[in-house]
Amino acid sequence: IYKTKTPFKLHGVRTTTIQKIRPNEDQSDMRDQFDVMGEIEWHILNSSKFRFRGTEVETKEFIPKKGFWGRKRVFTGPDGRPYRWDIKKSAVVVLSRDDGTRTEVARSHRATLGIIGRKRDARLEVSPEVAHMMDTVIMTFIYVEKLRMDEE
Repeated sequence: IYKTKTPFKLHGVRTTTIQKIRPNEDQSDMRDQFDVMGEIEWHILNSSKFRFRGTEVETKEFIPKKGFWGRKRVFTGPDGRPYRWDIKKSAVVVLSRDDGTRTEVARSHRATLGIIGRKRDARLEVSPEVAHMMDTVIMTFIYVEKLRMDEE
């Protein structure tokens, strides 16, 4: 389980903090405890920055644009494999292997109001195939989802 927080700022750089649930050592204490997993420092004119695993990297280096319209973002996972987020016109983002297989490993689903069908919360469906790099999937998803939302 992850949670994010991006405090509002009129001026200056905004930072999204991503926290990951930590197993509670005290079995009788039912309160969730979270550790900071990473941060995204959002810039408008310059490249935004990821901070995680004790490093800081510009997004233009870690997850550069691919394609004419820039609706694809590519990165190398901690497993050494290439991955690609596609920002679809249908308002979802899809993560797949950026190789000959194009195997889909994650997909976002928008919330529905329940006017037609059931009401559903927004969610990110992730394949067990990439469970070993969930932190990277979450960090990059938050980044591309913000890019998608900024386009709307």
